[in-house]
Amino acid sequence: MTSTDTEPVAYPFNEAASLTLAEQYDRVRDRDGLQRVRLPYGEAAWLVTRYADARLVLGDNRFSRAVAATHDEPRQSAGRLTGGLLSMDPPEHARLRTLVAKAFTVRRVEKLRPAVRELAESLLRDMVEAGPPADLVDSFALPLPVGVICKLLGVPEADRPRFRVWSDNALSSSKLTAEEFEASRNELRAYMAELIAEHRKHPADDLMTALIEARDAHDKLSELELVDLCVGILVAGHETTASQIPNFLCVLLDHPDQFARMREDLSLIPAAVEELLRFVPLGVGAGQPRYATEDVEVGGTLVRAGEPVLVAIGAANRDALRFDDSGRLDITRTDNSHLGFGHGVHHCLGAPLARVELQEALRALLLTVPGIRLAGDIDWKTEMIVRGPRAMPVGW
Repeated sequence: MTSTDTEPVAYPFNEAASLTLAEQYDRVRDRDGLQRVRLPYGEAAWLVTRYADARLVLGDNRFSRAVAATHDEPRQSAGRLTGGLLSMDPPEHARLRTLVAKAFTVRRVEKLRPAVRELAESLLRDMVEAGPPADLVDSFALPLPVGVICKLLGVPEADRPRFRVWSDNALSSSKLTAEEFEASRNELRAYMAELIAEHRKHPADDLMTALIEARDAHDKLSELELVDLCVGILVAGHETTASQIPNFLCVLLDHPDQFARMREDLSLIPAAVEELLRFVPLGVGAGQPRYATEDVEVGGTLVRAGEPVLVAIGAANRDALRFDDSGRLDITRTDNSHLGFGHGVHHCLGAPLARVELQEALRALLLTVPGIRLAGDIDWKTEMIVRGPRAMPVGW
């Protein structure tokens, strides 16, 4: 076991304009102990790339998210995302998560499936009617999860152009100064505060009204917690799914045999979604560092109390010690306990909804545009912590 503070290497490894997993992850995973890395901002950190180590750090209460607030946490942007569920530890984390969790249970989300299916099919019918080429992101991948989360939360879908800019800024890796980052965040908070005020005057059958009642009638959260909770649901509720829909299509077009199998047998779609969640490394690099609250051994390295650890989920999902033939896409893979939605107390709250949206997106694509293909160069997102096409021209 080593606790040597080795010279950190520059991080992140992945390229923005790609969905490949950087080869450097393989080298780091195969070496003894953990790798020391340094992001563009903040202090150096230990990097976890192996599956077992990732589950340990994400699931062990000796690693804290809340402690990051007292450190110069490693990050890709000058600005810092503070507040909200992802910055909290139990029991405070559980207090807020419980208020929202009932809206995202598998049972409740399954009741939304018919509406999600209809929206997916309607968006693609409109896209086909307009004729090729079409931008899959603007026509389908973005409005699908935006429409679903806006209805669920109680946000006007017509405001999409406004909160889209704020959402991009929240997930920006380098284009904003710390002051610009904070200003954008305050604008989004102010926007959400206005919506909350409107919902107080005119309650509706939506999640925002339920959270307002928890705040006003039961005193279960502060006003700022209410605002940040709604902001987090809005941003997280559409951004990753909007990125993964075109990402999944990119990968399937590169694996025509797998795409053809799914086209012939739609029952493979749920397993295909799980395999694509495992196979596609969404992030440019690992984020949301966990801080050790006491000395802990991780993967043969002694992580000292107060040191941050970054978990590279994309690399852990390609660990050959956990997944057979880990570098191959196999939509029939079983026992697929991937970490695409995280692990532990911060396991993605909206995972059931994201699964339904991704499943219905693939189903609609296969049935409506079975011959879909690229019709030009992809415009990739840059300076973002998540990867994916900003625009993806397609034909059929």
